[in-house]
Amino acid sequence: MSVYIDTSVLGAYYCPEPGSRVAEEVVRRIKSPVISVLSEVEFYSLVSKKRRLKELNERHAREVLDLFGSHIAEGFYRRVSLSTDHYFKARQLLGSFTVPLHTLDAMHLAVAIAEMLPLATSDRTLAAAAKRHKCKVVFVK
Repeated sequence: MSVYIDTSVLGAYYCPEPGSRVAEEVVRRIKSPVISVLSEVEFYSLVSKKRRLKELNERHAREVLDLFGSHIAEGFYRRVSLSTDHYFKARQLLGSFTVPLHTLDAMHLAVAIAEMLPLATSDRTLAAAAKRHKCKVVFVK
């Protein structure tokens, strides 16, 4: 089964957090985990933030990014490129006014919907938006 994994789950999978054990269990059960190029950029931003906040030291931050990079290079993830259609779908989601969405969350949801994939997230607001828009959710507590 293919599942689109958002950055909240990637962060818990690669970085020590309270939800890391559950995130690891969920990601390892997914036969074909999917990310987008947006996921990659947002994940680098997350690790950079954790470094600035001293949640990770520089060596550990580099190790996390190296491991993520090797997983991408080895084909652990199927990578989806963003298209104009994804941006248009995100715009439509934001314009529906049904659930508050941040721009990048709307993009992740747009990719999951457009690619007809369930969305794995630990973000309650994003999960609610996905359900509202008929996208299956794998909620990672």
